[in-house]
Amino acid sequence: MPTRRARIPATRYPVERFTLDNGLRVVLTPDRSAPVIGVAVVYDVGIRSEPEGRTGFAHLFEHLMFQGSENLEKLAHFRYVQGAGGTFNGSTHLDYTDYFETLPSNALERALFLEADRMRGPRLTEENLRNQVDVVKEEIRVNVLNRPYGGFPWLTLPPVLFDTFPNAHDGYGSFDDLESATVADAADFFRHYYASGNAVLAVSGDIDTAEAVTLIERHFGDVPARPAPDRPDFVEPDLTAERRTAYPDKLAPLPAVASAWRVPDPIDDFAAYLPYVVLAEVLTDGDASRLVERLVRRDRTVTSVGGYLGFMGDPFDVRDPTALLLQAHLPPGGDVDKVLRTVDEELDRLAHDGLSDGELARTQARMATHLLRDTDAVLGRALRMAVLEQQRGEPGLLGELPSLIGEVTEEQVRAAAATLRPERRASVEVLPGGGGR
Repeated sequence: MPTRRARIPATRYPVERFTLDNGLRVVLTPDRSAPVIGVAVVYDVGIRSEPEGRTGFAHLFEHLMFQGSENLEKLAHFRYVQGAGGTFNGSTHLDYTDYFETLPSNALERALFLEADRMRGPRLTEENLRNQVDVVKEEIRVNVLNRPYGGFPWLTLPPVLFDTFPNAHDGYGSFDDLESATVADAADFFRHYYASGNAVLAVSGDIDTAEAVTLIERHFGDVPARPAPDRPDFVEPDLTAERRTAYPDKLAPLPAVASAWRVPDPIDDFAAYLPYVVLAEVLTDGDASRLVERLVRRDRTVTSVGGYLGFMGDPFDVRDPTALLLQAHLPPGGDVDKVLRTVDEELDRLAHDGLSDGELARTQARMATHLLRDTDAVLGRALRMAVLEQQRGEPGLLGELPSLIGEVTEEQVRAAAATLRPERRASVEVLPGGGGR
């Protein structure tokens, strides 16, 4: 008997798309249910874009974009957003950098002015650069150097799985690279990557479409046109033999291990990629999932286990090459070799015996619920649509993702599990307390 799948309808978000003469792509998705808007600007520049000798530069530049702009002094962006009752932030990813605000809908023009002003040019001064280098260095100390499991596995696993600099380097950056950055370097980075033709603006929420178009043209239309840079090809071959390494962490109280396997191209081979997204959830999401049931509840060889696609944990905002990751924390004296062998056993069992009745439907329903919850808020919708436009030219795919997840079959999940072989695996082990095995 075939395993039941979840029946998940598509969600139809209204979408308007257009492109300004300067190359800026715009996505509008009106929702008049509450007087709130989400505004997001996504630039096609991320950690993988950094040149050698400039590790951490994409993240550093995200900070610099908040230090004043062409017509606004330092901290003005903060004051104008918060003064209107809004919130704001930015974040750096492997393949893009985003900037965003949530505001009352009557502050739409304010948000558009602020984003357009820094798209024309941030205030790149020696004072701002040195100050933000210090801020980023402190962030590295807090989040990596002085934290148990700091950078595990998103910084520590890529250099095991990958060989090329764009895919393998430390995206937070080395102190030497950060300290050697100059204002001229920052200005060159801005000219190259922060072009209107390399950006997407998305606005979601309580907007009148015609009015929004007028305001966008007013504020962004005269941003100087610069074309998007050619995007390098980051492809590299899959592993043909298992790779494994370990490193000491003097702050970590328990051993840990993370493994990664390459998966199909999430953009150009989306149909082949989706079963891996479902597989990660089948393996690790919830107490009834395969690896939680086996490793945590039955064998008690780990205290926690998780699985996801992409090194930053979001399967729908990453390009190729990427991977399916599994990570686990072990009890004192835990046996990493045994854990990896058990994972192999469970993958083989899933590939050969399939899923139990209801297992796939339960997983798909939970995944759809998470997708809908994450994009229910107008900002979540604007951010997701901006990235989908940037990477695929399909912002409307957002409404189809839950139903596409529901269409993945048991046979596809089994076939995906069968490809996760030890010879294609890269693993990194954390040795607690700085000691050996």
